[in-house]
Amino acid sequence: MEKVKTVLVDRKDGVATITLNRPQAKNAMNPQLHLEMLEALTELEDDDDVRVLVVTGAGDSFCAGQDLKEYFYNIDDKPRARKKAREAALQWRSYKLRLFPKPTIAAVNGWCFGGAFSIVASCDIAIAAEEATFGLSEVNFGKIPGGMVTKDITDILHPRDALFYILTGRQFDGKQAAAIKFVNYAVPRAKLMEEVYTLAAELKAKHPEVLRIAKETYKYGKRFGFEEAYAWATAKSEQLDYKTGKTWKKGVDQFKQKQIRPGLKTYKWEKE
Repeated sequence: MEKVKTVLVDRKDGVATITLNRPQAKNAMNPQLHLEMLEALTELEDDDDVRVLVVTGAGDSFCAGQDLKEYFYNIDDKPRARKKAREAALQWRSYKLRLFPKPTIAAVNGWCFGGAFSIVASCDIAIAAEEATFGLSEVNFGKIPGGMVTKDITDILHPRDALFYILTGRQFDGKQAAAIKFVNYAVPRAKLMEEVYTLAAELKAKHPEVLRIAKETYKYGKRFGFEEAYAWATAKSEQLDYKTGKTWKKGVDQFKQKQIRPGLKTYKWEKE
């Protein structure tokens, strides 16, 4: 019998939506899901028709973290299966998703625990349902936030918040996730996907190469020192000019002709 797909991919009007599809397990990540996510992201990253990527979960959950039974317990004494699952888990979250060449949005619709924090952290933008429930529950079953979870939390949260939730395992809702800036903002669950797709449309209206290089400049360069960061940003700006034929001149011309105000509106660009 063919396995039910743990990852569903929908493409519409330049936006690809990946839905984690294990609602019966709160979309917890098992080895199959890790492998299917790696395959899906590898396919989508080279699809020129995809301009924005949205990641969400089926049912009432975003993702309940790693599947404790299938990811940890069942393959604990199977080193090859364990290695394959661990490598796929790291590759798709910390590399493929974090460095995806188009804007990414996490739509956190419900339960978000443990390893799911790395999914949210790896997305460029995160919007949560106010009713969503977050938690770093590893301490409650004798583990620590492993893989890249602790690192991701360290990069995003204030030290007081990071250690508080790591050490207590306490839950918090979408409003609190926004307050501590783990997500950008929260809206009522009933309005979540409308809000996400409105944002996706806003991003889709901007020049894709400008977005890609702006993202690379930030993500690769954020740990450089001052001199290295200046050199990196200068090189990326020159790369953008080369790739787009100085597309910024179109924007400036439209500003000079009073067609746009860049602080309020995206310039009209043609696909290069």
